[in-house]
Amino acid sequence: MTPPLTSLVNERLLAGRTAFVTGGGSGVNLAIATAFATLGADVSICGRSEERLLGAAAGLRELGARVVTSVADVRDRAAVQAAFDRTADELAPCDIVVCGAAGNFLAPAESLSSNGFRAVVDIDLLGSFHAAHAAFEQLRQTRGSLLFVSGGQSLMPFELQAHVGAAKAGVDSLMRSLALEWGRHGIRVNSIVPGPVAGTEGMARLADHTGEDLWNDMVPLGRFATAEEIAQLAVVLVSPLASYVSGAQVVVDGGMALTGTGRFNQAVRAAFTASGNGA
Repeated sequence: MTPPLTSLVNERLLAGRTAFVTGGGSGVNLAIATAFATLGADVSICGRSEERLLGAAAGLRELGARVVTSVADVRDRAAVQAAFDRTADELAPCDIVVCGAAGNFLAPAESLSSNGFRAVVDIDLLGSFHAAHAAFEQLRQTRGSLLFVSGGQSLMPFELQAHVGAAKAGVDSLMRSLALEWGRHGIRVNSIVPGPVAGTEGMARLADHTGEDLWNDMVPLGRFATAEEIAQLAVVLVSPLASYVSGAQVVVDGGMALTGTGRFNQAVRAAFTASGNGA
């Protein structure tokens, strides 16, 4: 059981801060937004589903946060900029920005269409660039923190995930470039590389093909992460607790990267083929 966040750090650690989270209406990104609100930050979230955003906002407001929601697709640079402008107008310039919006599906590389490949790269990589680029002036003003949510595909090859691996590797490379270039403005830039996280849509799709037991066997700690555990690391990286950390790719996967993906790759390919989706 994950301990309550306020028992681990000062409950007002992020008081007075304004945080912007892309894809903040659900999943790990909502857990991150919730952690920020729990520790005193005001929060702006964007995403494609207004229904999800409104539901998420209600929960964040119950924690005492002022909240702004913006229906925006991260692939649309103008829409992302408008969301940041609205945040500054209604809350304050952003001190914290989390680029977490992502897309995924399973597909063998040999049958992956250009449109399918582009869709994931556009959401994960181009969308991350759009958010970072739109946030720059505000982060320069506040000497803030920029955090990318990457993925294990950036570190290891996964079957049926060539498009995601390319996108996530690009996200981590972008992170390092921005840390190098924007450090002179006092902006810290880092990325989180989560392993398997319980309760997320992407994990549910993968577990449907392989079963949870295989994933648990691949993780030295023997279990999935909770979204709250990923969020706790996000809190540390964007807070004064990590004031000299920049350009870091921080893996939070229970040790899974140490074991490799061989068993997973065999199992997911067999299951995917048996389902009639691939040869």
